[in-house]
Amino acid sequence: MLKIYTMGEDVLRKQAATIPDINQSIINLAEAMVETMHLGSGIGLAGPQVGELRRIFVVHVNDDVPRIFINPEIIATSPEQTDFEEGCLSIPEIYSDVIRPSEITVQAWNEKGKPFTLSAGGILARVIQHEYDHLRGVLFLDHLDEKKRSRLIKVYEKKSKI
Repeated sequence: MLKIYTMGEDVLRKQAATIPDINQSIINLAEAMVETMHLGSGIGLAGPQVGELRRIFVVHVNDDVPRIFINPEIIATSPEQTDFEEGCLSIPEIYSDVIRPSEITVQAWNEKGKPFTLSAGGILARVIQHEYDHLRGVLFLDHLDEKKRSRLIKVYEKKSKI
C-alpha cells in the first residue's frame, strides 16, 4: 500500500506534471494506486495523494470496473449542477456537500497508452471531477464557503491530533 498524504502536506497543493511516457513504471504506479484506493475504502485516488506529482488518477465506483486516467483533461461540463456529499482519503472523516456539474466529458490515456474520451454523469462524473481537482492542487473543501471550510478544517485538525 502506498502512503496517502493528508491535508496540510505540501504535495496536495501543487500542480501535477504531465506524464510524457506511459511505461512500466507508470503502469506499476497505477496498479499500486488502485490497490491503495481499495485498501483505503476509497472510490478515487490521484497521484498527488500518494506523493506523485504526476497527472494520473484512478477511480472505481459502484459496479463499474476500476478506471485509470493518465494526463486527463475535462473538455466539457454540463450547465446543470448537483450537490452531493464528498469525502477524501486525504481528509479522513470529513464530509460535506459540494456543488459540481452533473455531467462531464473527459479525455485521457489508459494504462495501455490508448487515448479515450468518456462522458459521465452521476457519481462517476463527481469522482472524476474530485480527482481532477487533486491534479491542480485543489481539495474539495476549497469549493465550500469560507465559514464552512474553516469549521471543517478545525474539526479535521482536532480529529487528527487525537
